[in-house]
Formats: sequence, structure tokens, C-alpha cells
Amino acid sequence: MLSNPSQIILRNSELFESKNVLLINFESDQLAKDLLANAANVTALALDFNHYQQLESQQSSRLQVHFGHQLPNEQLFDCVVVFYPKSKSLAPYLINLAACHLKQAGELYIVGENKGGVRSIPKQLPAYFDSATKLDNARHCLLFSSELIASAPAIKLQDWTSQYSLNTPQGDITICNLVGVFSEKRLDEGTKLLLEHLPSLQGRVLDFGCGAGVITAALLKACPQLEVESVDINAMALAACELTLAANGMQAKVYPSDGLNQAQGTFDAIISNPPFHDGLNSTTNIAAQFVQDSAAKLKAHGQWRIVANRHLPYSDVIAQYFNSVNVTAENNRYKVYSNR
Repeated sequence: MLSNPSQIILRNSELFESKNVLLINFESDQLAKDLLANAANVTALALDFNHYQQLESQQSSRLQVHFGHQLPNEQLFDCVVVFYPKSKSLAPYLINLAACHLKQAGELYIVGENKGGVRSIPKQLPAYFDSATKLDNARHCLLFSSELIASAPAIKLQDWTSQYSLNTPQGDITICNLVGVFSEKRLDEGTKLLLEHLPSLQGRVLDFGCGAGVITAALLKACPQLEVESVDINAMALAACELTLAANGMQAKVYPSDGLNQAQGTFDAIISNPPFHDGLNSTTNIAAQFVQDSAAKLKAHGQWRIVANRHLPYSDVIAQYFNSVNVTAENNRYKVYSNR
């Protein structure tokens, strides 16, 4: 089943007849494979690791699939399709990236849900693109097109980075965050509460949903000997976490993971401000699965601690897999839960 934005692209597939096509930020479906009925070749860049996994096994001589915040090469394409991101601040980065991979006079196509901000594309396009033209409007989505008319600046991550200093209970750290990553320019209140109530840790520690690496950096500031593994599903978050580690002279193992599926072995501690959004929708499914997987990944006497919005119903699932619910700290918006 194709997502609504993908359905609009497919119903306009004649635009890609015999062309080399690049999809950026594609969704969790088989659109890239379906486009091969018209396109000469399709390359797909996923910023979401789950979306990459959905398509990875479909690769062929005509279909290449990558995960990351950039392509691993400088290949140029006849046209690029950008799926408008859930975070509006990420859109200019993706448009710049698209331009870097377009042939001169190549076509840019931008598709997205009306409620997601795609309507603003005519005002968002930089000077190296022609004016945007609306091509289609269906299934609560819009499709725009534009032509590349000038060279675009090369992508440099520092141009898309917000750097700020944090005074945490563990000490002063520097945070480097990228556009589109959670809590882009300041520390969110939930993570702040969690950092104020971190236990003393040792051994192998997992930071699930690491984002820009705030928790990772705080853990290593308090105890440089920790073996920290930092996982996230989002390519921009992983890149931001690596920038944060470098800025603080720290080291951790940073890698993509769909939930805890790519985390190997067991941990002495699992610490997290877990995500509770899937796209534009709030959901507890991600966190519920995380609680279940955590119980299996935690050593017998390991420590598990998360922060969550107090209105979200975590207590039942925590009690189910950890046999008890311990609220270590709370305020009028958040609760810090632990396994003991």
C-alpha cells in the first residue's frame, strides 16, 4: 500500500519516462520499485532507517537504495523527488541536497501532505530554482515542480548546525544539532528532568533515540569509562550525535537501529527520552515496543530509566514487563520512570 504522497507521484509517473530519478526522504512503501515501470533507473535515499529496510531487499541493477543524510557519491540525475519532511526546518536542507544531485535544467518535484507544510514551497525555493508550479492536488497532498536554473552551494553540515553550550548536573557539554532533529536549538524539558535524576552507571550503556547526543554526552561527562552505544532511526540525528561527540572530545558507538533490533547483546543500563511520534501523529506504540525490547536487552541487575510526557499511558506496559512501576521524579509535564 502506497502512502498518499507516493500515490500522487505514481499517478504522475509519465514525468519520469526513461529518466534517471532520485527519491529523497522516501516513505515506507514500494514506490521506488513501482517507478521502474517508467523510469530508466531509480536511486532512493532514506533518512529513516525503517524506510531503508523496507526497500533494501528490492535493490537491483536499476534500483539503488541508501540510508543517510547524503548520498555516498556525487551522481547527477534528470529529476529528483523530495518528500516534504515532517520537520519544516529540514526542507531547505533537502532542497539544497536535491539541487546538488540535479543536472542543469533538471526537474525538482516536491510532494507532501497539505497539513505538513508543503503549501509553503513556492516561498521556500532558493534562487537557484525557478518558480514552483503546482502539478497536482489529491488525497490531501500537493505536488510541485521547479527547474534548476543555477548551481547550488555544496552541502556542508556546519551550515545546517546549531551549536550551544549546556550546563548539566554532569558538567558543561557542547551540543551540535542539525535541522530537523528533536530539540533543535535548546534542551527540552523532559531530557532536563531526566539528566537531573540519572543513576550512577557503569559498563555498557544504551542511549535509545539518541537525537543530537545530549544524554550520551552527559553520561560520558559523568563517567568517561562508560561504553556507550547511541542509536536512532533518523540519519540527521545520528550525524548530529557524532558532531556532538567530536565537539566534546568523546567517543561512543553511534549506529542506526529500528527500535532495538540492531542493538546486539545485553546492557548494564538503558537510558532514554523515547520518541512518541510517528510522522505527524502521536503514538505510544514505539515506546511500548521499546519497553518490551528493553526488558529483554537489560542484564539481570541492569538499570532502566526513561522520561515521558505524564499524560501518556506508560505505566501499564512498564508494569507488564518490569513487574513494577517506579516514578523517580516528576513535574507538571513529565515523569521519570525506572525499573527500581
